[in-house]
Amino acid sequence: MPSLPLSSSDNPVALPSAAGLSVPAFSPLYQQIKGLILHSLQAGEWKPGEAIPSEMELAARFRVSQGTVRKAIDDLAAENLVVRRQGKGTFVATHAEQQVQYRFLRLLPDHGDANAERPAQRHIIECKRVRANAEVARSLGLRAADPVMQVRRVLSFNGVATILEDIWLPGTSFKSLNAEQMANYPGPTYAMFELDFGVRMVRAAEKIRAVLPEPEQADLLQISPATPLLSVERLAYTYNDVPMELRRGLYRTDSHHYRNDLS
Repeated sequence: MPSLPLSSSDNPVALPSAAGLSVPAFSPLYQQIKGLILHSLQAGEWKPGEAIPSEMELAARFRVSQGTVRKAIDDLAAENLVVRRQGKGTFVATHAEQQVQYRFLRLLPDHGDANAERPAQRHIIECKRVRANAEVARSLGLRAADPVMQVRRVLSFNGVATILEDIWLPGTSFKSLNAEQMANYPGPTYAMFELDFGVRMVRAAEKIRAVLPEPEQADLLQISPATPLLSVERLAYTYNDVPMELRRGLYRTDSHHYRNDLS
């Protein structure tokens, strides 16, 4: 990995072009260091759950001050890309972490402790390889007719069908995905994507609206076609804003609500 010129401040320094990063030239030095660390994360130098080098080691590696490295890691921790553990170091965040694993699932029960609710039961309706239509291809940055994995599933809580999801994933990155994997993995689906496919979802953008279900959707959720649902379309990204999942979910809200914490 390239090094940066020795500096003890955040004076702008041009990022070496060999890094192949999208960090703008002459951006603050800590942002350039953040970009270099992000490059290593994307390249898989440190796997989810593994420790990254100490601030002192990274400062020596990049030939910058430890304070500059600390500021870069502060940014990465705020974005849930790394996790600090007191007395142990800094680790690559993983969806297997208790505090991270459900951060993309905002549907919570109206009553009782959300953490005490049993994990969702998954019923996989289909998991197949298809050609992307124009809309899916555009969302995932693919060409029309490129291969994608298409999954439809129902998530139930305490035996009640609550979420109907349609998921599309790039076929080249998920070509061995199958229904058994989707149904039987014991942890969160995003943790399975990390472990089995080396793809970590680091952020997501969502569109939310109220809808009525189509007859087939109502049947799968075991509700009346007159039941209002929450429609959530999510586009999830891996490192460097590469889209890796398009997910469309229909959520029942008669016993659950959608919650988002803003700051």
